[in-house]
Amino acid sequence: MKFLKNNFALAIFTLLIATASCSFTNTVDPGDREKEQLLVNLISHVLKRNHYNPSDLTDQFSKDVFDNFINDMDPGKRYFTQADYDEFETYQYLIDDQIRDSKVDLFNLVYERYLKRQKDSEKIYKSLIDQPFDFTVDEEINMDYESQPYASNKKELTERWRKMLKLSVLNSVYDRIEEQEDKEEGEQKSMTEIEKDARDEVKRNMDENFSLSDEVERIDYFSLFMNAITTHFDPHTNYFPPRNKDRFDISMSGKLEGIGARLQKKMDYISVLEIISGGPAWKSQEIEVGDKILKVKQENDTIATSIVGMRIADAVELIKGPKGTKVILTLKKVDGKIEELTLTRDVVELEDTYAKSIMTMEDGLRYGLIDLPKFYFDMEDPNGRASGNDVRREIQRLKDEGMQGLVLDLRNNGGGSLREVVEMAGLFIEEGPVVQVALKNRQTQVLKDMDNGDVIWEGPLVIMVNEFSASASEILAAALQDYDRAVILGSEQTFGKGTVQNFEDLNRWVRSNELGDLGAIKLTTQKFYRVNGSSTQLEGVKSDVVAPNRYSYIEVGERDEQFPLPYDEIPAAEYDKFQGYINLAETIEKSRERIAANDNFKLIDENAQWLAAQRDDHDIPLNLDTYTARIKELDKTTEKYEKLDDYKNNLEFELLKNDIAVTQRDSVLKEKRDRWMKSLKKDIYLAEAINILKDLRMNNLQYKDNKYTIKN
Repeated sequence: MKFLKNNFALAIFTLLIATASCSFTNTVDPGDREKEQLLVNLISHVLKRNHYNPSDLTDQFSKDVFDNFINDMDPGKRYFTQADYDEFETYQYLIDDQIRDSKVDLFNLVYERYLKRQKDSEKIYKSLIDQPFDFTVDEEINMDYESQPYASNKKELTERWRKMLKLSVLNSVYDRIEEQEDKEEGEQKSMTEIEKDARDEVKRNMDENFSLSDEVERIDYFSLFMNAITTHFDPHTNYFPPRNKDRFDISMSGKLEGIGARLQKKMDYISVLEIISGGPAWKSQEIEVGDKILKVKQENDTIATSIVGMRIADAVELIKGPKGTKVILTLKKVDGKIEELTLTRDVVELEDTYAKSIMTMEDGLRYGLIDLPKFYFDMEDPNGRASGNDVRREIQRLKDEGMQGLVLDLRNNGGGSLREVVEMAGLFIEEGPVVQVALKNRQTQVLKDMDNGDVIWEGPLVIMVNEFSASASEILAAALQDYDRAVILGSEQTFGKGTVQNFEDLNRWVRSNELGDLGAIKLTTQKFYRVNGSSTQLEGVKSDVVAPNRYSYIEVGERDEQFPLPYDEIPAAEYDKFQGYINLAETIEKSRERIAANDNFKLIDENAQWLAAQRDDHDIPLNLDTYTARIKELDKTTEKYEKLDDYKNNLEFELLKNDIAVTQRDSVLKEKRDRWMKSLKKDIYLAEAINILKDLRMNNLQYKDNKYTIKN
């Protein structure tokens, strides 16, 4: 196991270079200014006209936009001084007026000052990096930059840079000392040599990132200003500059070619938004949603390239590559741990993103598991693959082989087609509403199950969710919970995204445009509501049975965003609850009691609390002995949680007959299914889902001859 560090340790290097890679030439085409003024006016008009809940342009709106823009430009407070901020502050209550007048005076001022301060800071960095650092001095650095003031003068700014550089070098020194432990005595270097090697590494990375300055243009930072405006409406409303329109599938809905992950950029960091089933990242079982990618190195390179502060398209170019080649990623894990991971690039087969099923056996009973990575359908072919049809087929196959209860796994399912949600809900309920959709004018549409009572599964049903089950996943889980049709097992609540976005080309709003491509905007236009009238926005879906996990005490999801749309309620739709369970409440209570008494779940909860505490610790020692002792103590603490990796449930797994035949012909698919079964064997949550199925008793059904039938 790699040593655990404070969640901000080593990330200091990422903060250090976050805006080092963002410099510009000072030549500004007058047409750029005219286009920027048009964009401010146009986007404010489109938002006011089409956004589900447009913000009023008030002084408070102005203050919020101001704070976010300045923070986005200099999140580490290592470029601007207090005097700069005081000058910027004259605009903090004027942005609303400037938008009305199509002015971008604040952006112009901040942008031009940023260019100057970046050059100043580059000189500061170069004056410091060539001098050895003394790691015997007792001092520390506070990484909570948000709560710190700006430097009041150059001396304070230089001291801030000195400590940031020192921590970055210290981290490398520690790694190099650890690496020496396995070397022969004659091959080991002195502390002086180690310190110089570490400093040279930091210098190379800093120089490389400063050299990327010409690749980032004025429009990139104008986009920061525009998104400081748009995200005040809600976190999913964003402006896309012209060249990013064709990358929409990468940043929002595509998959990253090469490692099988979807990425997103938030502030300076590029993080993992989704793991594509079957891809290299998924196969490694070492990357999680929320992990930040700090550095990228090719297999034949000696130096890694930091991608912090880099445009997502440029980061993609570094990460993707031909099938069979290797890429080395430096990850900052969700719990703050820094790890280096080597992945062999591969083509992510589309088949791996589809629903798949397996039979689970325990005590002679047979239970089906369907894994659904997302709610998909073929937009170009109405007869193409669709998740509703696929899940229907998997259920029938499981029934044909004697399934007595069903687990539907929606963990990490980020959503997808609303049409498929309605289709899928109809597989489990006879009739009735599935979801309510509110439009901008607050008129509400009720989307109903329209399959005329064609229920494919009448028996016990458990749905597994977690914090990353979002949007369409939340709609399905909420509907089946409201109907008392399924027991929801998982995190305290799901992601909490109860909104719908549309992508609009801004060029269509301008009759005659001589200023070139204006880009596009993605904006929120609708809001989801459960059939019981409550919203999934912010609140998500509350699990009937809450099982602790590593995110239990870490705020993730919609509620972690700055300006999410609020939770609210509307009148409930008319629907009849499912009456098929005799002991639903008792089953839920028994499961809660089992989890509370389970030593493994207790250890998971204890670990989650500890991880949350580590994330809140911002003070890092810059003394090598103190730093080493701190890491050793953290390592010692984590040892008690390592036995969670050894957990195995008592379940047995069996591929369906047709899948067995297919895997005998397809060795690659067999390897994937074997890996899936191996991971399921370590799934403590699935084990509890099966316990719930065993406890559920049906009111009007009996199981006989491999199927449920109405009791006589």
